[in-house]
Amino acid sequence: MSRKKNKSKHLATISLAVMGVGFVVTIPFQDSLWGTILQGGFEAGLVGGLADWFAVTALFRHPLGLPIPHTALLPKNRKRIIGAIISMLENDWLTKESIRKKVSSIQFPEKLFDIAEKALPGEAVKNGSIKLIQHLLSSVDSKKLAPTIVGELKEKLQDMDTSKYLPLAIDQLIARKYDEKALDFVLKEIEDWSKKESTKERLGRMAVDALENIKADGFMQFALKSFTNIVNEEKLGSIIIGLIQKGVVSFKDPFNHNRQTLLYHINTKLQGIKTDENLALELSNIKDQLVASWDLESKIIEFIDQLKEKASNLIVLPGFYEGYLLPLLSQALESLKTDEEKVKAIDIWVKQQITTFVDNNHSKIGKLVEENLEKLDNETLIDMIENNVGKDLQWIRVNGAVCGFLIGLILVGLKLFF
Repeated sequence: MSRKKNKSKHLATISLAVMGVGFVVTIPFQDSLWGTILQGGFEAGLVGGLADWFAVTALFRHPLGLPIPHTALLPKNRKRIIGAIISMLENDWLTKESIRKKVSSIQFPEKLFDIAEKALPGEAVKNGSIKLIQHLLSSVDSKKLAPTIVGELKEKLQDMDTSKYLPLAIDQLIARKYDEKALDFVLKEIEDWSKKESTKERLGRMAVDALENIKADGFMQFALKSFTNIVNEEKLGSIIIGLIQKGVVSFKDPFNHNRQTLLYHINTKLQGIKTDENLALELSNIKDQLVASWDLESKIIEFIDQLKEKASNLIVLPGFYEGYLLPLLSQALESLKTDEEKVKAIDIWVKQQITTFVDNNHSKIGKLVEENLEKLDNETLIDMIENNVGKDLQWIRVNGAVCGFLIGLILVGLKLFF
């Protein structure tokens, strides 16, 4: 910029020098026709160039350093010029109405979506997303969060109506044939118990004691006495064990009528339990007592810490962003783009925010310009203006010299003609 300025400034100086030299050189030839004409042209060009040089210089500084009145206009009127610039910005170029009109014509969602689509696969968004997730994970205080989770969990458990789940539990018990499995378990235990030698002795002893304690008269008393003399404890025990084992074997048979009858009665009892209010109330009391005495806080804290650690290790794995997070963000963006109500809401919200910001800070535009201009001293401000418009100003000097030369030629020619 400075090189262009110097070039145009040199051109203006050269044009003024040409006029001066031409005027001096034509002095000896002023008695001739062409000498008179050229001298008149160079004289007028010199006057015009000097006048325009004075005018251009007077805008920025005192010509030749002389404090001539009505010169150095920019330094003298600096405050007024800055005020005019600020007023023009605020009231003409950047008014609130013009900014609002421009903002209302912009489709912000489309631009935001385009920016997001281009930015999502980039490293900046990838690194930013991972750092954001890491920050959010590290900011989770498991000790503060655990009591809340425990309270909510216990509240939900206490509000749970056990009477609704009791029929479901019984249906599952029957569907999974736990009644048959329980019966088979009891039969297996009886069978194992009957195979013990001590069981046989005990049952024989109990049978003999029972026979001896039976009270009967006449022939029945004689018959019992004879029977106890024939069999002893060992024989009685063997007989009873045999009967028990035979009964166990028969009840193990899935097609045995007695087994089917027993299972039917068990099933009937279970169906009746579904509507047993006392049992439901008792189960509810047990549930409340267990929940109240359940110490979950330490377990919840441990669970949260483990979850945080696993999540932290997962997000730094190669391909996590591209394989998991990027598709999720892209899908969310596509879903948002197709939701007209949300798109409209985003557009309205963005425009409202910008409009509010402009309304609250419009006066700061002028203040910002004023602050930046006030930071510049006169020489810097003049140099800045000259760098931007100096070429045109210097051409005013060139045009003044050239136009003066041509006008001088015309005037001398007219003078000679008349």
